[in-house]
Amino acid sequence: MPLASLPEPPYTAVIFSNIRTDGDHGYAVMAQRMAQLAAEQPGYLGYESSRENGLGITVSYWIDDAAAQAWKQVHEHSVAQQRGRDLWYADYQVRVATVTRSYGPEGH
Repeated sequence: MPLASLPEPPYTAVIFSNIRTDGDHGYAVMAQRMAQLAAEQPGYLGYESSRENGLGITVSYWIDDAAAQAWKQVHEHSVAQQRGRDLWYADYQVRVATVTRSYGPEGH
């Protein structure tokens, strides 16, 4: 998966860290659907995701906090959140941050 191509800051990052339960229980299908649905939302900029040694981290990027909050309220996303609490996650944390600086190999 390539890194998300993002605009110059500021923008909002929603960091979802999690430990999965055993078994899929429909997780893979729902995760793919949530990626599609998020991409259709106003203010969506992209995402990056990784899972290693049981720890999953997904960071979604939004033009501002209002866009990130609106995504949380999308009905189908709310259903997925409830399934996550009931079936898919042994533990999780959501952290929301404003990105004020961003740089890479070019040093900017």
